[in-house]
Amino acid sequence: MTTPVTPETSPVDGETAVDAEATSVGEGEVTIGPSPEPTPEPTPTEAVQAADGLKEVVASQSEAAGSFIESLDSWALTIGGSRISVWDGLVAISVLLLVVIGAWFITRIIGGLIKRATKLDGTQQLLVQKISTIIVWAIAFLIGIDILGIDLTALAVFSGAFGLAIGFGLQKTFGNLISGILLLLDKSIKPGDVISVTDQAGNESVGQIRKIGIRAISVITRDRTEHLIPNENLMINQVVNWSYSSRDVRVKAPVGVSYGSDLKLVEKLLYQAAGETQRVLKTPAPRVNLMGFGDSSVDFDLRFWIDDPEEGLANIRSDVYMRIWELFQEHEIEIPFPQRDLNLRGNSQIDRLIEALSGGSGN
Repeated sequence: MTTPVTPETSPVDGETAVDAEATSVGEGEVTIGPSPEPTPEPTPTEAVQAADGLKEVVASQSEAAGSFIESLDSWALTIGGSRISVWDGLVAISVLLLVVIGAWFITRIIGGLIKRATKLDGTQQLLVQKISTIIVWAIAFLIGIDILGIDLTALAVFSGAFGLAIGFGLQKTFGNLISGILLLLDKSIKPGDVISVTDQAGNESVGQIRKIGIRAISVITRDRTEHLIPNENLMINQVVNWSYSSRDVRVKAPVGVSYGSDLKLVEKLLYQAAGETQRVLKTPAPRVNLMGFGDSSVDFDLRFWIDDPEEGLANIRSDVYMRIWELFQEHEIEIPFPQRDLNLRGNSQIDRLIEALSGGSGN
């Protein structure tokens, strides 16, 4: 037996109301309840918010331009919950170009102001310029993101792999950047210094530092070869800086004379050769040392000083040697060469050879 449904009367307007709970009637069970509301599909958000606002401004000014922008905006790609269109890309590129150009001009202006700061030396000026450049570009990046209103969650799909790749790729770059700043802070390496450079074959040459960049320093050798050495290498490897505390460099020129030479005259001529050669400093004065008695010569060592190592070491040593040769020739000072006595032990084969040679000469 079924229970009839008793309609309820509203106490306000007397209308009949049906209970919202489920009610069964006879064999055909009927359920009356609240109907579920359909879930609305999420609408993709614009990744570049500035592009949407600029589109509305242009459309209000020109109908043709607005129609063209609408067609560009219709070509879009949806990533996650964000929508990126061709119009978004064009606006982003334009804003980034403006920000980059503005940051470049600002860095140029700051660089000019720093160069006019007379209270800072060259190393301090370079350090301030690099730090200010980093700050300007960091601010420019944040301003560009703020102007565009970029929804960074649009790149959330790629954040894991992309961030890992960027981390590995920029590891050396940031290491070289920090190394360059540290080198400038302790002034161990600065533009204008003369250092020794070793190439891949192990040959060492002297070069002058032209500039210190974000990634590497530029060193120019005497043969006009420019070496780019990563800043990090200068931090972890031994570096010979010829002008770290002083630009004065001592050059050695070994000389050997025969045992029959007047050693006092030799010493006088060596001093004269050093004094008559350009680039050799008067102070500190050159020094001639008797180093020892060799197998075939008396060994001297002429030591003199220069203050321009970037002009080369081999060429000044060559000039001094040339002057020494001229003075030795004028005063008949002999520069010996190795001589050996050859003793032949007699045997039957050598005796027959001598007899054959003697018989041949007699005929």
